[in-house]
Amino acid sequence: MAPSKFSVLAYESLDDHVKSLSQALADTSEISFQTDPKSFERELGKKEYDVIFMNVKPNNTSTFNLLKKTRSRLPYTPIIMTSKSEQTELVVEAIKLGAYDFISTPFSQARVQLTVQRAMQQRELSNEIDYLRRSQDIVYDFNNIVADSPSFQQIITSLKKFATTDSTILLTGKTGTGKSFLSGSIHYNSHRRKSPFIKINCTNIPETLLESELFGHEKGSFTGADKLRIGRFEQANGGTIFLDEIGEIPLEIQTKLLRVLEEKAFERVGSNKTIEVDVRIIAATNKNLEEQIAAGRFREDLYYRINVLPVNLPPLQDRPLCIEPLAYKLLDQSCATLKKRIISFSPDSLAIIKSYSWPGNIRQLANTIERAVILEDSDSIETDSIQIPDFHQPPPQSRRTSEPLETQEKELILKALEENLWVQKNAAKQLGISPRALNYKVHKFGITHPNWRKNK
Repeated sequence: MAPSKFSVLAYESLDDHVKSLSQALADTSEISFQTDPKSFERELGKKEYDVIFMNVKPNNTSTFNLLKKTRSRLPYTPIIMTSKSEQTELVVEAIKLGAYDFISTPFSQARVQLTVQRAMQQRELSNEIDYLRRSQDIVYDFNNIVADSPSFQQIITSLKKFATTDSTILLTGKTGTGKSFLSGSIHYNSHRRKSPFIKINCTNIPETLLESELFGHEKGSFTGADKLRIGRFEQANGGTIFLDEIGEIPLEIQTKLLRVLEEKAFERVGSNKTIEVDVRIIAATNKNLEEQIAAGRFREDLYYRINVLPVNLPPLQDRPLCIEPLAYKLLDQSCATLKKRIISFSPDSLAIIKSYSWPGNIRQLANTIERAVILEDSDSIETDSIQIPDFHQPPPQSRRTSEPLETQEKELILKALEENLWVQKNAAKQLGISPRALNYKVHKFGITHPNWRKNK
């Protein structure tokens, strides 16, 4: 049985284009040609096409309006633009408006075939991408963030409000406190959630390349610039850009960044053409920027521009009520990734986790639990699997100081169970912990109820 052919719709009026495309796609595709916008749109409504070709003339860019409408109507269908011209403006505009690729004539049959093949691979992934986007929405849901500490609950409440605005946010705090993750939560709970979310760590890019990375460059603008590069701000147009470790940006680039914040405009390296962008900026740093200003390493005017909505994230040791539920959440994530079934921590291993200061914060806790899951062979994390090089077991008298916290925790659990008619799943959701973590605590505190069969 012969494999089914791809369905292709082409908005083409030039005979040589029609001939070239027909020859290139004859063996793999069924192609329909339309020569005017109305017939093209009517054809779109008749059936679902796998790939779309659209021709754009250098002096007549009305095709871009048609591209916009088509992209809005069919967000996952690859659209390939064709033209006799390879003007930079045409290529950039096509890609910005959502075209998959841009091919200039004369067509190479091999190029057309390869482009369509790749476009089809993209279309096959579209359902998976859509699924992952929905998964991201769940991951970044503010209600899924562990916030048992009252101070951190206030921070989450503030971030929920900030997410609904376009104002610049500055996240400060020590390394590993969750700045990068929370930037994602802000974006995916904003009106920009369907637009790009671009993360860039300013410490990972050499100073000589950072300007090009952020703002792009023109072909030939410096040694090694062998082609046009679209920068991160241009890629993030309509969405959000997260500038991690903004305190590491050199002063010269800070000046250009200040202009983006004030005017929403910049020029690529080697170009005089001004590019306007609509981007929401979230910045983060583990440095004291006021000290950086005093030392002459950070612009004061830029600081006031990014410090519109400041949020300081406390270290993990300052929110001890979050440690245990966070440990269980990280345990669930590690078990899912590593495909292992470990349901709890032993009392002694949990005591270690709760008594340690975690100078590396959430990142260190996550790494420690992932390592423990790899090492553990039973269904409970034991002390031998909790490997913290600088940890010393606290003396018995210091462990007793946690008893009032445990009493308070038991009271909170009892209250949640009563309010949810003793349905553990609903109580766990109210408490912001997993049902498995709640089940462990129920057994730990000896909580029972007549309606629970397992307690009879």
